[in-house]
Amino acid sequence: MSEQMNQQEAILDMSEKEELSTVERCLTFESGNLILYISTKHVIEILHNVSSSITTLPLVPSYIKGIINLRGQILPVVDIQMRMGKCETEYTSETCVIVLDIDSVSIGIIVDSVRQVIDIDLKDVQPIPLKRQQKLLDGMVTMADGSVFMSVDCQALAQNQLQNDMGVI
Repeated sequence: MSEQMNQQEAILDMSEKEELSTVERCLTFESGNLILYISTKHVIEILHNVSSSITTLPLVPSYIKGIINLRGQILPVVDIQMRMGKCETEYTSETCVIVLDIDSVSIGIIVDSVRQVIDIDLKDVQPIPLKRQQKLLDGMVTMADGSVFMSVDCQALAQNQLQNDMGVI
């Protein structure tokens, strides 16, 4: 009898783990009047007050703001708002760079402000209705308070176009 109960408990534990596997820790941030999120598995660190240390580069698209030297590593910095086709905005004291590692590609993204880390159930993420207009966004989720958070498509962000634009690889 106790062996059967142990097996049932093990099955319940497995189903709970499978259910939990759809929940992902995500960093939320603001950019261009949008609330965006990205999995924390890609986030390395958040840098504040670095806009003055960005070295601009000639002959790159305007959304690539330049490069920074991060402890000896040269890191391209992209203004995510401009990368989504929106106008450039003035940087404030809240503006920061989120350093990401996406499939061994390191990149910094400039965002208006960082909000918080939250858990998002990936089962609740819906497709964006006008996907062709938002190439960097791959999903959206409506939160309990009615606010909408949009998911950054990490693969699109670090795609070969960026590497080619920067002359990397």
